[in-house]
This record gives sequence, C-alpha cells and structure tokens, in this order.
Amino acid sequence: MNRRAFLQGSAAMVALAPVATHAAPETLSASIEIVDDVYGVPHIRAATIPDAFYGQGYVVARDRLFQIDLGHRRELGRLAEAFGPDFAKHDAAARLFHYRGDLNAELRKVPADVLACTRAYIAGINARIDEVLADPTLRPQEYAILGVQPIKWTIEDFVLARGGAIGNADDEIRRAQLAAIGLLDLDAIVAPLRPSWQMTVPDGLDTAAVSPADLGVLRQGGLPFGPDTPTRDPAEGPMERANAGSNAWTVTGSRTATGRPILANDPHLGIGGFGPRHVAHLSAPGLDVIGGGAPGLPGIMQGHTDRFAFGRTNFHIDQQDLFILDLDPADPERYRYNGGWKRFAKIDVAIPVMGTAPYVATLRYSVQGPVVSHDPAKRRASVLASIAMQPGGGGAFAMVAINLARDWASLRKAFRLHPSPTNFHYADVDGNTGWQVIGFAPVRKRGDGLLPVPGDGRYDWTGMRDFASLPNEYNPKKGWFASANQNNLPADWPRDRIPAFSFRAPYRYERIADVLAAQPKHSVADSVALQFDTLSTPARQLLAVLPTTPSPAGDMLRRWDGRLSADSGAAALFEILWRDVSKRVLADVVPARGKPLITEIDPSVLLTMLTNPHATLRETILAPALVSAWATAQSLLGPDPAKWRWGNLHQVRIAHPLSRIPAIAAAFPAIESIGSGNGSGGDSYTVMARWLGDGPGWRVGGGASYLQVIDVGAWDNSVFLNLPGQSNDPRSPHYRDQVAPWIAGQPLPLLFSRTAIDAKLARRMTLQGPRR
Repeated sequence: MNRRAFLQGSAAMVALAPVATHAAPETLSASIEIVDDVYGVPHIRAATIPDAFYGQGYVVARDRLFQIDLGHRRELGRLAEAFGPDFAKHDAAARLFHYRGDLNAELRKVPADVLACTRAYIAGINARIDEVLADPTLRPQEYAILGVQPIKWTIEDFVLARGGAIGNADDEIRRAQLAAIGLLDLDAIVAPLRPSWQMTVPDGLDTAAVSPADLGVLRQGGLPFGPDTPTRDPAEGPMERANAGSNAWTVTGSRTATGRPILANDPHLGIGGFGPRHVAHLSAPGLDVIGGGAPGLPGIMQGHTDRFAFGRTNFHIDQQDLFILDLDPADPERYRYNGGWKRFAKIDVAIPVMGTAPYVATLRYSVQGPVVSHDPAKRRASVLASIAMQPGGGGAFAMVAINLARDWASLRKAFRLHPSPTNFHYADVDGNTGWQVIGFAPVRKRGDGLLPVPGDGRYDWTGMRDFASLPNEYNPKKGWFASANQNNLPADWPRDRIPAFSFRAPYRYERIADVLAAQPKHSVADSVALQFDTLSTPARQLLAVLPTTPSPAGDMLRRWDGRLSADSGAAALFEILWRDVSKRVLADVVPARGKPLITEIDPSVLLTMLTNPHATLRETILAPALVSAWATAQSLLGPDPAKWRWGNLHQVRIAHPLSRIPAIAAAFPAIESIGSGNGSGGDSYTVMARWLGDGPGWRVGGGASYLQVIDVGAWDNSVFLNLPGQSNDPRSPHYRDQVAPWIAGQPLPLLFSRTAIDAKLARRMTLQGPRR
C-alpha cells in the first residue's frame, strides 16, 4: 500500500489519484479496483459478486482491523491466549454461547450464492491480515502496544459464535423480585407494557428465591484491560438498553417534491467507543449496493442497491427467557424435568492462556439452553434460552442475502435468514414502498416471557415463528410510514401472538408522524431536518403544568419553545429539572421496600402523574424542583442565565475502548466536542435522539452515529453521516472528519454513480487477481 497516499487522502489529493497494487490470494477471479472518495468511502469495483464482497472484507480490515479482531476474539473465546488469565472466565462465558449443533448442517441451509459471498468476505479480511503480518508498518498501533497479532477468520466462526448477553433477563429478575414483595404492579413505573398486559407469576416460580445471582456469568462485567474499561456492547447497560433503537421513515413518490420515494434511517446505538458502522460500496455485474455495514459482518445493513433503498429499526421481539431449574440433591448434575430428573449435557473445554496452563471450564446445557448459573449449595441453576442458540438463529448471512435481492419478492426469501427483530423499510425505483417486521419469535407452551419460569418442562419453547407471522404493509394508502421503536402492532393483532411488550414511549414516532402528515411535498432536505429535529413533546407537556407563580426557573421555561437545541439555555434548565422531578416523584410514590428495584421512571408515567387533573404531586413536587433546578443550573453553567447552553453540558466524547491503558490513550487521542457551541442538542425523546449516558453527568451516551437519507432512483442526491469517521487510525484524515458535520447537522453526499465518485476521488488501488 502507498501509505502516505492513504494517510493524506483528501480533496487536495484528487488530482494525483495515486494508484497502489496488491497481490491477492487465488480466491479472486479477477483484479479488484478500490476507489476511495474524499469522505473516506471505499467504492469496490469487481468482476464478480463474490469478488465485491472480498473487497468489502479487505477494506473493513484496512480501516477497522483491531476493532473487528477484538470483537472476533471475544466472540470466539480467545482473549486469554493473547491477554492472560484474567480473561479466561470471559472466554468461558463466550464459549458457553457457541452453537452446539451441527455446523455443517447450518451451512447447508445457506443458499450457495450467499455462502460464496461470505467466504469471499472472510478471504478479504484474511488477505489484509496477511499484509499487516508481513509488513509491520501497516499494522494498527494497538498490536505493538499490546504485543499481540490478529487471528485469521473461518466460515465456521460465523455459525459457531452466537453471543451471550443479558438482553431483557434482568427485567425478568426485577419483576420476580417485585412480585416477591407484593409490588409487581409498580413495575409499570419502570417499564410499562406496550401493548397493555396483565402480568401473572408463573405457576411454580418461587419469586422470593430469585435474585441477580441467577444471571450468573452474564454479570461478569467489562473486559479487565484496566479499571472501568468501557468495553461492553452498546446495548449492555440499562440506560443504553432503554434507549437503543432507531428512526426510519419511507415516503412514497405521491408525497415528495420529485415524485420519487425517499427513505430515511438513523440507527441508534451507544456513542463513545468504536463506531458501529463502516460505509462501503460494492459493485459487480448483477450487484450495486452502498451503505453502512456492521464491521466484521458481510454486507450492507442500511443503504441502497441500484434497484431499491432499505433501512431498519428495532422491533423488540422478546427472544430470550430465563429458566430456573431445581437440582437433584443427590446429584447436582441432574435437574428436575417432566416429572423426573434429567442430566445436563456437559462439556469440558481447555482454554489457552498466555504464559500459563490452559484454563479448564465446564459448560453445561439443559434442554432449554446454556446454563448461566449452577449453584449446588442452593440446589438451583438458571438457563438462558435464546433465539440465537436455535438452529438458524445466527443471522450472519442475512445482510448478504438482502443485498443480493432485486425486489420485494426476492427480499421476502432473504428474510428467512434474518432472525433478529427488525422493522424493515423498503422503497424501489418503480415507486413501490413496503414495511415488513422480520425476525424469529419463540412459541412458548405457557407464559408470556415477562418473568423467569420453572425449567421443569411446562414452559419450554415448542418452535419459532418467522417473518411470515409478523405485520407488514405494501404501498400504504396514506403515502408514508415510519417506525421509531413504538408499538406498531395493528390494533386488531391477536392477543395470543403478541411478540413483544417492550416497545418504547411513542414521542419520537408521534413527532415524525406530525411532520410527515403535514408535508405533501417532502424532500431530502426535509428528511435531514427531521433527523436533526429537537422538539421535545415531554418538555411541552411538562411546561403546560408548571406552577404559574413567578419564579426565575418557571419564567425562563415559560418563554421557551420546547426545542432541545444545543444553543438553548432553557433546554439545559429543562433537562436539569426533568432529572430532579423524576427523582422526587420516585421518592414520593415508591415504597421503601421497592426503592432498590425501582430506580427510574418511564417518561409517559411521569407525565401522567404530573398532568392528571386530580393529582396532588405537581403541587408538592414542581415548585421545589424549580428552585432546585435553578440552583443546579447556576452551579453547572454559571450565574448568568443568558450564557447557559444545553450543548455546554451535552458534550460528545469518543475514546478508544481500551483507553484506560495509558499507551493506548496516548496513541489514540479522544475525540471531543469540548467548547462553547460544539456540544449536542436533543435527548432520548426527540427525533434527534442523543440520550444521556449512565451516571450523574450530562454527556451524550448514544444516538444516531450513522444517518442516511436516500433519494430513490436519483441516487447521487442521497446523503449520509458516519460518526466519527471511516477509519480507526488517528493518523488517517478520516479518523474524526465527520464529527463537525454530525454536530452541525450537515450530512455528506453518498456518492453512487461512477461519474460522481470519480469527480471526488482521493485514492485508487488495485487488488491483483490471479495471473493468467
């Protein structure tokens, strides 16, 4: 590689258009050309479709090698061999969630063309690994600092590693604990069920015995690279799980200014570590697809082909259950099942450990799934059943299948490979638009998945339903549809087939719906403006019930328009007030015995309590909260309210996940929006969803790090952003080049046509195919 050209690739380099040539393994059928534009997006031009996916694997490893390598090691349970014995228990937990069925049978279910593309993607990653092993100057800096090397990938890895996460299991634990103290109805304060539902305690569950200990290895915490190393997955923490979601809307041509459909999407994930998307363009005869992919997974998750645009939001299917097992007092390797005792399947694995003997871990499995806690002293074990551990539940091939589709009909075949719960948005060049909920939902013998259940066989899963049993809409009459993690089940949806109860508060969706319904000639610019919209419905509802008695805080808020813009002082005051009011209401309505379990309040519940005309809370809560919020704002932002800014509190900081290691912190400077005017607006409940992180601070904890607005058919009019940039290398111009436009709400062109790309070319390289 011409490294200097890569590091300096920018608009100033276009005229030079440097060319580099690389020898590639024989898996390529012909040479690949990779053209990087000035925004850091690689455009892969290949002779065959598998070759294009080879190119994607290569470029994601070029830009994000350590990110995908660390994630790969973690999923395979191969951390201890590189980092030492402290990581062995994390490896054991990862291996507990490896698929224990027939890997070859899983691979045989994958269509041949999808499998070929996935193999090529892996070969592209491995080709880049071979390059950096051969030339240390190409190696990301983490490897020299940590003294490790990247590991090679195989196709079997993609069906083996299924991932184990708490998901909603801790919600089940909380509900059981509340039931044990007679307060199950108060769970609605934390997580009101949507749609409404009456919870009941499963027959045979001893709620008094349920505790967080039942989560077992799921509670091991972050990787031990250093104290408080923030290496958890984006949806692992309670705050991030409560907010993680996305916005998407699709507008038909009859309601746009051009007569072409528009599809907008901005997935919401944690912000603060590695970027969760890498943008690439894959083209070959029969394939032309561009957009954001998940580093380490083949294909594009959100973007467009030459035929259709596509996006996604989380649909929240409940895909996990926690089973509680009774152990045989005479033999703790047996558990009560179907009126008798059944022996665990048991596997002993020797985990390689750097510098010492292997760590031997015993992995247990019941008929329901992996045993996450095994406590013979209490004659108790717990099991996490998940869709991911079922045959076909891996999902690593789904994006490739979607990318190879040509229309709505062929997409519906691809959906059979997509187990994760998703609202899929679609719009094509013929003017058609569609929405389909995809994902697998468990079929339970009994129960609703809301509390832990006995593992004696009465509550087992009997199968799975796929996308064909879930809602959809094609060419809707109203001319638009949107999803923002709200309950979008049809009103007449069968009560015995409700797939989820954890839909989010509807504020983002309602704002999107209001805007789209009022715009008969919607444009790309309108979609961009809506993605960065900061109008807060909860703020306006709270303002409506503020005491009329004059006060500095009340007077300031009553003059405010309810927009959480970064340059608004009233927005900062509102956020401080909202946090204060929430704490006061919780203290008032939750009995002492429930306070350790109910530590947050859903916004819709809070506002219902405060706006109820018969409520006394606002008389006793709001007046002192206004006084307290004013004092807090002065201490945080200074004595002069005219100088207050929400953005001065709501800052963005992106750091390497291993930045607790001093050498990593020095080599990878944190990316920060420090300074007046450089912070962010928005919060959890605005369309520009930039929520607060865990803890007492006000920093941005998550939101839309990737955004796209697609002008269907006029592809070069489409725009995108990918925070903080395409590369994880601080020496690259694309390490942080998208932070400023992300803060300013100014997306970049998503170039698609060869003419548009070549006009903004920064670098050109070739992966050499076999010589003939």
